[in-house]
Amino acid sequence: MQQSGIWNKAFGIETLGLKGIRSACYNLEAPMLYEEAVRRNEVVIMPGGPINAETGVHTGRSPKDKHTVRDATTEHKVWWSSNNSITPDQFQILLDDFKTHMEGMDLFVQDLFGGADPAFRVKTRVITEFAWHSLFIRNLLIRPDRSELADLVPDLTIIDLPSFKADPKRHGCRSETVIALDFTRKIVLIGGTSYAGEIKKVVFTWLNWALPAQGVMPMHASANVGDDGDVAVFFGLSGTGKTTLSQDPNRILIGDDEHGWGKDGVFNFEGGCYAKAIRLSREAEPEIYSTTERFGTVLENVVFDPATRQPDFDSEEKTENTRVAYPLDFISNASRTGRAGQPKNIIMLTCDAFGVLPPISKLDPAQAMYHFLSGYTAKVAGTEKGVTGPEATFSTCFGHPFLPLPPSVYGNMLRALIAKHSVDCWLVNTGWTGGKEGTGRRMPIKVTRRLLTAALDGSLARTTFRTDPYFGLAVPTSVPGVEPHILEPIKTWANKAEFAATAKHLVDMFAKNFVAFENDVDAAVRNAAPVMSVAA
Repeated sequence: MQQSGIWNKAFGIETLGLKGIRSACYNLEAPMLYEEAVRRNEVVIMPGGPINAETGVHTGRSPKDKHTVRDATTEHKVWWSSNNSITPDQFQILLDDFKTHMEGMDLFVQDLFGGADPAFRVKTRVITEFAWHSLFIRNLLIRPDRSELADLVPDLTIIDLPSFKADPKRHGCRSETVIALDFTRKIVLIGGTSYAGEIKKVVFTWLNWALPAQGVMPMHASANVGDDGDVAVFFGLSGTGKTTLSQDPNRILIGDDEHGWGKDGVFNFEGGCYAKAIRLSREAEPEIYSTTERFGTVLENVVFDPATRQPDFDSEEKTENTRVAYPLDFISNASRTGRAGQPKNIIMLTCDAFGVLPPISKLDPAQAMYHFLSGYTAKVAGTEKGVTGPEATFSTCFGHPFLPLPPSVYGNMLRALIAKHSVDCWLVNTGWTGGKEGTGRRMPIKVTRRLLTAALDGSLARTTFRTDPYFGLAVPTSVPGVEPHILEPIKTWANKAEFAATAKHLVDMFAKNFVAFENDVDAAVRNAAPVMSVAA
């Protein structure tokens, strides 16, 4: 096997028992990965220098194809009702077949960090079949100094082979696509999908497994910090606005998707951003747009003019889930450390497809835990395979697909941290107003930004609130610069009776969903459930 680059010679990929590999290139930087990706016809180069890759049939994650090895380590810890299992023997057969499949391949290896806090980071080795996948994960995780590579010993190894097709009968999986995690052996196998987001999300899943035992709460959330050191955390599923809303030109961006919260404050898990690119514009999101014109950026499934290579960010021809992946330092006001102090505000972002939730509500601690465990939102088209339009869902802890442990583990940690640090909590609807999806309109981003500014500068907490009769939430009666009627959703609907019926339907959905958590929470949290008042 030919090996090149910089790596710890005592811990090459041969330590995994790999044989017959033609070559392994370690820790290549962007220029060499560009050369390889273009030579292998994996990508095209776009104006300004980014590369654009197509991911084929998989343009989003495949959560139903994710499996965890069930063994002595995981048997009594993993949340099995929501995690598929395979046996250690099935995983071993899968690993052996991966090794056979890799024979004769040219592979790319990146040694990276998951976690900006050295006390809690996981040293991650990512072995990829595609050169562009190597650049993608190099953008998304934290890049060690070159001086660290010669001594780096990986804690976690991920092998990503899009051309491998699993056999459900042989491997114990569901389809030809497989994402298999062995928490005991610290190996992850990804096969049958070219969607690069699977790689970064298995790192997040690993940290969701490992960090709670170390007193750190892992969060599917973005975060930023103001000039006074006031940290804001934005929970939300993909497509709810975590990236857009956290990239505020007046605040320092800590990270856009995944963070830990521990005794010293908040820290980013990643070294890059993975933003949705659909309908991206220079006017609305200039910082993100500028990254699509830079060398080193990776675009996914973006439609372009075949002659000029100019991207068409408005096109949904390939998928609604077009993406742009870039290093964090491409954002001018991004943190260079990925770390900050204790949060002052928590924002739970929900994309309400029914159009009945207020644009912002203040939550007390019990309500915060209730809505965190509920994780109500809408899956946005393309984020997962088979989702073609907004679809109401409850994704507990705003990260259901990435939770190996029971939700109560994360919920109890959040409630304790909120109480300890006296954090203000807000529920923000970035979804629809004036009607449900299909008849109403998306909440204007200018309104959301103005409401968030008022929440983060402390002025909103001091205003007058009314109790919403449909959901029991504390809603501000007025906010400077925001039309009063938009704060009271029923006033934006032409048909008031339809609004009331739709709100009741959503309240019932909340109640039905929360049955699964009732035995794990106290009476205060159970009583924080949305309840329609007699007036409503």
